[in-house]
Amino acid sequence: MDVKPPQLLSLPGGQIELRDARSGRTNLVDLVAFEIGRTAVTGAEFAAIAGPELVDLPRAPAHAVTWFEAIDWCNAASGAEGLSPAYARTGRNVEWNVAANGYRLPTEAEWEYACRAGSDGPHYGPLDEIAWTAKDGAAAPGEAGLKKPNDFGAYDMLGNVWEWCWDYADPARYGEYRTFRGGGWADEAWNVRASVRRGSAPDAILEDVGFRVARGACGVPAASSAQGWSAESDRERARVRGPIPFGWTPLKFD
Repeated sequence: MDVKPPQLLSLPGGQIELRDARSGRTNLVDLVAFEIGRTAVTGAEFAAIAGPELVDLPRAPAHAVTWFEAIDWCNAASGAEGLSPAYARTGRNVEWNVAANGYRLPTEAEWEYACRAGSDGPHYGPLDEIAWTAKDGAAAPGEAGLKKPNDFGAYDMLGNVWEWCWDYADPARYGEYRTFRGGGWADEAWNVRASVRRGSAPDAILEDVGFRVARGACGVPAASSAQGWSAESDRERARVRGPIPFGWTPLKFD
C-alpha cells in the first residue's frame, strides 16, 4: 500500500481562551506557529505505520485507537521520516520533548485554536455541512474530507471521530485520563461543539475515537511547558486539598 504521510496545515501563532468547566476559570493561551493535520489520521495512514492488517476503512479516520497507540504511531512515523521523536515512553509514563520536530498529538489549546479557525461560536459553520453526526445516521466514520473545511482548511474537526489530545482531562478526579475533542459520528449536536472536552484512560479502546497529528518544535530542550500545557499545572491540578471525594482517583506524580 503506497501511502503518503498526513497532509499538514501551517497555522500562524495566536491566542485561544480555554475554560475549565469544573473550576469555572478561563485561561488565555498564547500559541506559537505550528502544523496540524488537514484531516484526522486515516485508516490507510495508520496502517502504513502500525501494520496493513489493521486497516478496515482506508479513507476514513482511523478509529478505536488508544491514546498510547496514537503516541506510539507518532514516534514511529517520525522515525520513518527522519524526524526527532516527540515522546519518550516507559510503560505507562510518557514524556514530551517540546523541542522535537516529530509528529505529536496537539495540546487542547492547539486543537481548539485549529478547530475554531477564528470563529467564536460552538461550530465553525452549519453543523450538517461540516460534521458527521447522529443526524447522518452513519454506522461508522465517513470518508475524511467530504464535509466542508473550516477557514484554516482543516476537515472534520467536529464530528466523524473524537480526537485524542496530549493533555490530562482532570488529574485530580480521573487520574491518568487523557482528553479527546470534537465529537463522533453517532453524537447528537449538543455534544459536537468546539469547546466540548471528554476523557478516558490512555489504554481505553473507544470505537469513535481517533487522532489528528500536530508538528512543530514549540520550546527549548528540557522545557516542561508549551502551547497551553505545563507539567507544573498538571501537578497543581492533581492536588486534592482535604479528604478525597468518593470516586476520585488523583494522579500521583513522582
